[in-house]
Amino acid sequence: MARYTGPKRRLSRREGLPLTSKDIKYMEKKGTIPPGQHGVRMRRRVSEYGTQLREKQKAKRLYGILEKQFKNYYEKASKIKGSTGLSLLQLLETRLDNVVYRLGFTKSRYEARQFVSHGHIQLDNQKVTIPSAKVCIGQTIALSEKMRDNTQVKKTLEGLEDLPEWLERKATVGKILRIPNRDEMEQSIDEQMIVEYYSR
Repeated sequence: MARYTGPKRRLSRREGLPLTSKDIKYMEKKGTIPPGQHGVRMRRRVSEYGTQLREKQKAKRLYGILEKQFKNYYEKASKIKGSTGLSLLQLLETRLDNVVYRLGFTKSRYEARQFVSHGHIQLDNQKVTIPSAKVCIGQTIALSEKMRDNTQVKKTLEGLEDLPEWLERKATVGKILRIPNRDEMEQSIDEQMIVEYYSR
């Protein structure tokens, strides 16, 4: 299973938003200075193509997936009736690793991916180890018995603020109530730019 294993803070600086909870304070301090020794001075004029590319890269890195898989999601979204951009985001939001993150079981999508890969997540009472597994309406997502008493997990659950309205959670068991609306998904992504990038 392919995944990015390099420095994540560098990606956060490149995209101008924290990709992990650890990067939040760092980004507040450093701002949106790009990575590299010339980061402050290299302020080039960005073309329309460059803007579209940045949006695509941002979405990829935010959800922790690589190019081929992201393109497959786009092609799948383009075959669904309605807005391609909205369908793309809905496909990304209903990935198992993202749902685990949204339920507040982990602090980041990277951590959620690891939880799934290590077999700590159950989908409808069955152990699933595929982070990209699609979660459908009515399916339940639960932590394995081994992880329910984990100190870090308890701390994360206590620190959770508001749960998205399309999800429901009781203790360590969550459920998808419906497909999320646009205002309930990632606000930092301009999905229309991604559609324009692939429509060239």
